[in-house]
Amino acid sequence: MDKPVEDLDTLIGELDSQVEPRISEAIESVELFHHWASLVVRHGASDLFLTTDARPMIRLNGALAPLSDHRLTAEEIESTILPLLDPKAVAAYRAGGIVDASFRLPGVGRFRINLHRERRQPAAAVRVLPQAVPKLADLHLPQEVEQLSTLTAGLVLIGGATGAGKTTTMAALVDAINRRDPKHIITVEDPIEFEHSNALSLVEQVEIGVDAPDFPTALRAAVRQAPDVLVIGEMRDPESMRIALSAAETGHLVLSSVHTLDIGSTISRICDSFPNERQNTIRQELSHALAAVMTQFLIPCATGGRIPAAELLILSYGARQHIRKNNLQHLHQEITMTRKLGSLTLEESLAKLVRTGKITAAEASLRSRHPDELEGLLK
Repeated sequence: MDKPVEDLDTLIGELDSQVEPRISEAIESVELFHHWASLVVRHGASDLFLTTDARPMIRLNGALAPLSDHRLTAEEIESTILPLLDPKAVAAYRAGGIVDASFRLPGVGRFRINLHRERRQPAAAVRVLPQAVPKLADLHLPQEVEQLSTLTAGLVLIGGATGAGKTTTMAALVDAINRRDPKHIITVEDPIEFEHSNALSLVEQVEIGVDAPDFPTALRAAVRQAPDVLVIGEMRDPESMRIALSAAETGHLVLSSVHTLDIGSTISRICDSFPNERQNTIRQELSHALAAVMTQFLIPCATGGRIPAAELLILSYGARQHIRKNNLQHLHQEITMTRKLGSLTLEESLAKLVRTGKITAAEASLRSRHPDELEGLLK
């Protein structure tokens, strides 16, 4: 759950007073970024946005706020960011106008950056990477989510919007396995966000662009390294999806995330990534390989910050049949019918948060897809 902020206006005023004097000293650009990054980390913000002819902005508790009144120039952005990147990343940006990279600032933390161009001018989105791997209990997820760490085989897909906490949830599941079971875990990420230390498990972490050129190459190598658990930061291309399906069907536990907003669209996203003539075959394979599908959301908390809600489908015979026949509209009913297996509807998750005072009924209603069901649960 995000940290509550008592007085956002006071905080932004404090940030502005600390940053503004530094703008005039922008000759030391890297030092300026170090100063910005320190403030962002100290105040618990998740992102820093730098855009030409706009104020630097931070994302705090899901909302954007200005870090300063100063409007950045193109030269300030490039002179601030490029010295932080390795020569290969700088060359990629110069050649194509966009690059993803990660870096560490000693004494501050780790960051993921997307340096790109918009309206022909440079811009950057900087994400603060966490310094500690989260525990499942600390994420305030529904208790049903914990069972995903006990699965021994199959494909587990975690859907959600950008910033919904998918990567954090996967890291917490890996941590639970790492602390409990003697497994061989391989993660393939772009970039590595959470750094795992070996506990009972052996954890290898492969970073795209550093340890391997792309996801398909890294995944083909990973399945030859006898993993028990394969973690794919995000399934972006059909070849990666095909390898993940094959690994899940041959006895590996595969965890991955997808940018989707419900369980049906998560499955559709995988199938629709393939040519039409292959989609029926992929549905067959997916119906065999899937073990669970989850979608999560971050919702404004009544006391400040945000808290997750989730829907979870544990695959049963009925759900597999619906996937084969592309009758995805029936999956919500399958969730309600498989509660004893550990499935959970979004409405049940929302209702529990309302009953415990974590969120308001109004916030729950805004996010419910089956309002009649939610209303019945809240009576």
